Amino acid sequence: MSKQESRQGHHHPRSLSGPALRTKAIESLLVEKGLLASDAIDRVVEIYENEVGPLNGAKVVARAWCDPEYKRRLLRDGTSAIAELGFGGMQGEHMVVVENTPRVHNVICCTLCSCYPWPILGLPPAWYKSLAYRSRIVREPRAVLHEFGLDLPDSVEIRVWDSSAEIRYMVLPQRPPGSAKLSEAQLASLVTRDALVGVGLVKLP
Repeated sequence: MSKQESRQGHHHPRSLSGPALRTKAIESLLVEKGLLASDAIDRVVEIYENEVGPLNGAKVVARAWCDPEYKRRLLRDGTSAIAELGFGGMQGEHMVVVENTPRVHNVICCTLCSCYPWPILGLPPAWYKSLAYRSRIVREPRAVLHEFGLDLPDSVEIRVWDSSAEIRYMVLPQRPPGSAKLSEAQLASLVTRDALVGVGLVKLP
């Protein structure tokens, strides 16, 4: 499963759930009546998938990198520490933050569905919700990470955290070497959604 393939999903149409069908029907009706443009819907989804959510998570990570006391609070009680920055609410009530180190790399998934901390990471990408990712990341994490372009030494332990409706996880990635002089805002600009999920690393441009 390549990253591109995982984002595109399967070529065969999937059957939609009841709520998904109703949502699709309402969306189609609003577009047909001229009350809503389809490109506007796409833009909203794009904002939540790539901008709003991951931007919030990036700010949390940058603060943790710059403030050791905040980092301790974040690892001890993710929900409360994240709320200090004004982020939280539905889908982000019970947050646990797991830290990457030189010896341990963390990655998150949801094997049963697609539980995801929307206030911190935005909308879940298609590959995160795919059955291929949800099943394979648990069984063969190194192979899946390789397909995302991430090859870790055998000496690094990979831990997979399974999110649920009760607990959602976020990865605190390692701060990239050579970033000591960067400001908190500059550090936040480096943090990607993939790094927050654990399928990527934070790198200097």
